[in-house]
Amino acid sequence: MAIDRRQSVIEAATKSFSLFGFKATTMDQVAKLANVGKGTIYTFFKNKEELFDQIVSTMIIEMKQEAEQVLDRERTFFENAQAALYRMLKFRTQHQLMIKLLQEEKEMGTLAVQDVLTRVEKAIVLYIKQKIEEAIEKQEIQLCDPEITAFLLLKMYIALVSHWENNHEPLSEEKIAELIELYFLRGLSR
Repeated sequence: MAIDRRQSVIEAATKSFSLFGFKATTMDQVAKLANVGKGTIYTFFKNKEELFDQIVSTMIIEMKQEAEQVLDRERTFFENAQAALYRMLKFRTQHQLMIKLLQEEKEMGTLAVQDVLTRVEKAIVLYIKQKIEEAIEKQEIQLCDPEITAFLLLKMYIALVSHWENNHEPLSEEKIAELIELYFLRGLSR
């Protein structure tokens, strides 16, 4: 029973954070949405920040699972890197909580939200770094600094997917893959 109440608190908080953002979400709202007393929330989480942290941790795990689903041993490192990045960024643009957090960070600059988005980016970079290290071990790509390479790959992908669209027609998934291979990945080829 306690697990069910804890889960209902997490689900209610996720809904509240997704609708209202971090700053505007209150423990009273969460309690009301979860149909529990406010004190019940505090038996599981000491404050809003800890509850938010739990939700974000789960979201990061979900992002990694999304990326893992598209990996295929038959494809090259480059093809898998493209597919995984696309899936993680698609997750970012479709997941209601991520959409609200990105909006809140842009409009209000909420420090807790900035910290979370930094944490999400670090998790993505770490994930890509691990895949780069595996590719280096398999000699699919040449020796490089895996963390810097992962960071640059992510930033280039975000720039092509999101920032380019601010002043240009959106690029197709195929065109983005072509550009990443041309300007970035060929430099890593053996």
